[in-house]
Amino acid sequence: MILHGLVNKRFPVGGKGYSIFIGNKVSVAHGALIHGPCYIGNNTFVGFKSIVYNAIVGEGTFIAYNAVVTNGVRIAPNRFVPPGANIDTQEKANALRRVPADGEEFARDVQRVNQEFPASYHLLFGSPRCSCGMPYGH
Repeated sequence: MILHGLVNKRFPVGGKGYSIFIGNKVSVAHGALIHGPCYIGNNTFVGFKSIVYNAIVGEGTFIAYNAVVTNGVRIAPNRFVPPGANIDTQEKANALRRVPADGEEFARDVQRVNQEFPASYHLLFGSPRCSCGMPYGH
């Protein structure tokens, strides 16, 4: 995952400005690019090699692999962005369907596995380590 923020482009959240805001329980897969300004709501899945740039992504959204979400679009909550889709107009964003049940289940499984990793990092890397599980001071 690559995060790339911009100093002068921000979204207001809770009285603060963020170039990139990523909510709670969000999973971002390998090779994804999150480029500010953008807002990604809670319980969202951003798929492999997908791009989110200059967009607001509602909570519970499932962005499939190789999809692009850009151009200032606002994706409503619980929407499914299909593999390889290019969502670059509000009309396209508004036409997105709700996340199918199997997509929601997949996103929950990814979150569960990711939450289990930090507890076992010490077995792989030893101590001391930071809260993300990676060792330091070696």
